[in-house]
Amino acid sequence: MAWFKKVRKPIESANKESRVPEGLWVKCPSCAQIIYNKDLAASLSVCTKCAHHFRLSAAERLRSLFVGTLTEHDSGLRSTDPLKFTDTKPYQKRLETTIASTGMLDAVVTATGQIGGRDVVVAAMEYSFIGGSMGVVVGEKITRAIEGAIERRQPVVIVSCSGGARMMEGALSLMQMAKISAALARLDRARLPYISVLTDPTTGGVTASFAMLGDVNIAEPRALIGFAGPRVIEQTIRQKLPEGFQRSEFLLDHGMLDMVVDRRELKDVITRILTFGGRPVPAAAPAATAFRS
Repeated sequence: MAWFKKVRKPIESANKESRVPEGLWVKCPSCAQIIYNKDLAASLSVCTKCAHHFRLSAAERLRSLFVGTLTEHDSGLRSTDPLKFTDTKPYQKRLETTIASTGMLDAVVTATGQIGGRDVVVAAMEYSFIGGSMGVVVGEKITRAIEGAIERRQPVVIVSCSGGARMMEGALSLMQMAKISAALARLDRARLPYISVLTDPTTGGVTASFAMLGDVNIAEPRALIGFAGPRVIEQTIRQKLPEGFQRSEFLLDHGMLDMVVDRRELKDVITRILTFGGRPVPAAAPAATAFRS
């Protein structure tokens, strides 16, 4: 008879629930730093160790730029699927799924608010809505925003974050390139400033049109900016591309951008640019197009 008997504890399940709630921390993809979500939000989603810029939603972008209240325009516009397009699934079904997951009707938010004490029209693109692609609704909302800015004599800021034109709408999406560019030409003739902010990524038809037409073109650090992607270009020319090709710093060095600005300084930089521009020049004649909201 054994005097002592060792009691074996049962092996605990490896799937034991953690006492730490999910979503409190995030890992920086650049430096692997573990960041508390509240600290990340306080730094405008910029890593405090390596300055990696996380992607912002359109709503977060507007909050980071505007001071006080803002007025959103044309929030009810949505695509009607004019081509009845189907790829891996019907475009209409894709729209419904994306609307449900993002809470937005399309890939851009346009609003009027104050930056540096001055009323400004801002359009911010939403990448999570089908890659921030530019369809008929995006083109119409940005064009209306520019027309409203002309009528009210206000500057325009467009924050681009897009994979390009939305090909589920075919040639109709490509027409938006010319449509927005024409509106910006009218803004230029009205002698009103247009500031273009390019974020990661800005590619395709957006880069080939309004994203590169700013009076001042500003990019966030290390943002991917170009028409075709680096992999497509390498496969086409069969050559290795330079280090950092199509990143903000590379484009700045080669004259395609005016400046690369840390997100935490962006609002102050835009304020200085608008202040440098002075007061808007009075319109010579009433604007022909009324602002529709």
